[in-house]
Amino acid sequence: MAKLSDETLTIVFNLQRRLLQRINEATATEAIMFEQFGEEETIIELQQLQNVRERATSSYSRLYTLLLRVAESQPMATSATLDLLALSIEQAEATDAASEASVQDIKRNWMP
Repeated sequence: MAKLSDETLTIVFNLQRRLLQRINEATATEAIMFEQFGEEETIIELQQLQNVRERATSSYSRLYTLLLRVAESQPMATSATLDLLALSIEQAEATDAASEASVQDIKRNWMP
């Protein structure tokens, strides 16, 4: 496996944990809203929550796949793979922040 710093691994694993939390929170919020308010009244918010889930899932999968590629690389990962990992970390951090804000905004508006 190409040697990644402990700091990079910690960042990736923490991001994956946070992305899983976003997926869970968006899914739970969607279920509660659907049950309490119905689809017709909340269709826009339900779609937003679905988008949050899809973006977080995509970021999680990308990080997982790239870590696996790095682990399988011998004797070292290519610079292109490492650059892609760095970019994916940045994108995942942005996705996490935007997802958290979106879910919290929907909750504030619908679940006081």
